[in-house]
Amino acid sequence: MQNRKPRVVRVVTASYVVPWHLGNTLKRITKDFDVCVVGQNVSIYAKDYPGVEWFDIDLNRKISIIADFSSLIKLIVFLRRYKPDIVHSIMPKAGLLAALAGIIGFVPVRLHTFTGQVWVGNKSIFKWIFYVFDWLINKLNTVCLTDSPSQSKFLFDFGISHYGKPLPVLGIGSLSGVDLSRFNADKMVDKKARLSETLHIKDEQFVFAFVARKTREKGAFDVLQAFSRLVKSYPDCLLLFVGPDESDGELAALSLNDPALFQQVISVGQVDNHEAYLAIADVLCLPSYREGFGTIVIDAAAMAKPTIGSDIVGLVDSIDNHKTGLLFPAGDVEALAEAMMSFLVNSEQLDAMGTAARNRAEKFFSADILYDELKKLYFDLCKRSF
Repeated sequence: MQNRKPRVVRVVTASYVVPWHLGNTLKRITKDFDVCVVGQNVSIYAKDYPGVEWFDIDLNRKISIIADFSSLIKLIVFLRRYKPDIVHSIMPKAGLLAALAGIIGFVPVRLHTFTGQVWVGNKSIFKWIFYVFDWLINKLNTVCLTDSPSQSKFLFDFGISHYGKPLPVLGIGSLSGVDLSRFNADKMVDKKARLSETLHIKDEQFVFAFVARKTREKGAFDVLQAFSRLVKSYPDCLLLFVGPDESDGELAALSLNDPALFQQVISVGQVDNHEAYLAIADVLCLPSYREGFGTIVIDAAAMAKPTIGSDIVGLVDSIDNHKTGLLFPAGDVEALAEAMMSFLVNSEQLDAMGTAARNRAEKFFSADILYDELKKLYFDLCKRSF
């Protein structure tokens, strides 16, 4: 151990997780650790993160016993060959397979970070199956983390703990923090102007932004309904509706059956430069029903943009209610519309919350702060395992 850098394997499912959840860490980790990222088609990012190794294994998010068993065998073989000191996973499928493979592959330190629970709000029998998966993940790993204190408390209340205490959190929350250099409004002036011109957005227009997967659980339908109520009184406001459509055709059908919901809505698919869209926005809206910490919230905060979010586990940590944004009861479209309206009519609230959001992001959530916490944890766990 003393003559070489510790080896770390980060395991994910889909490749999109890499820049979104691991990017800040991968830009910093190679000076302290040898690292390899494992997951479905992750090697497409090889050029973006010099010094990081990549290994593609098909870890599909959907459950498939045959495919998952094949992935488990491949992961075991890889770990036996690579011989990491630490295997660290995120996302439920990756968490369970990485824990099992880590034990069989004799990996001394196994970690998993919970970023939200898929069983929250699930009323079918699968709720308890997914709960058992999370319980197993916690039992099979050396230690599990969460990305928010409220999530740790929530899991603790459901019997998932670390030796009788809530699962630990890096800092006061977040998965890998926010890159304050990238998410900097002062550096985005030209990009903002070009994108605004492309989207035909005028400076005087007030812009709300939804930046997430377009699904019911992310509140995509709720934000459309709430925004449609504002347009009747404020026809110059806009909604930037950004993210991949994962609604299984529901949104397409809705646009045909109720086109009024899409008035003054600019719909954009998945993007890799969401900082430019946040630069255009005045307020971020995240009316999720289930969330981890809500990385997009601190991305927006770093650019001095307040957030309107659901009063749920995770978002109660990323949004300081009435200081850096507003929380409302999940699913309450009327309350969401009222929160959006409050920013339209109160420019002082917009400015004050934007400034507070930026200050809070700098103080608690910079990527450097979060990486230092992770590095310390890695080294501490490595020392205990030898």
